[in-house]
Amino acid sequence: MSVRSGLGYDSHRLVAGRPLVLGGVELASELGLAGHSDADVLTHAVIDALLGAAALGDIGMHFPDSDERYRDADSIELLRAAVAAVRAAGYAIVNVDATVVLETPRLGGAREQMRAALADALGVDLAAVNVKATSGEGIGFVGRGEGVAALAIATLDG
Repeated sequence: MSVRSGLGYDSHRLVAGRPLVLGGVELASELGLAGHSDADVLTHAVIDALLGAAALGDIGMHFPDSDERYRDADSIELLRAAVAAVRAAGYAIVNVDATVVLETPRLGGAREQMRAALADALGVDLAAVNVKATSGEGIGFVGRGEGVAALAIATLDG
């Protein structure tokens, strides 16, 4: 048995005219995240954590923003592909813990929807996925409401 952990991080700018998607859930917001795909920072951080734990590179290697196939891509589908790669490498997902850093909107009840969407894409029980939220407390790009960031850690067994 080999237990491995990986850390993921992502951030994107907030802009008008884009939906705000976090953990596969679209939130009510006047601003959304700029990016080549749907810019779901939470799901991107989870993908990087999984790939890192399995020593399979990073999200940019698997789904480059220079590839038009991934324009406006649903990040939950990208997560499913990353999960398949992790499993093909001989690993099982034990758990994922993630933190979203944003000023507004508050995640509230959407947090449970995010957990459910991520757990489904990961192919794990809901109890194996945790999503937390915090603010930037007025500090930095997040605190000024210019963007959103997310961090995730994934534990694999293989």
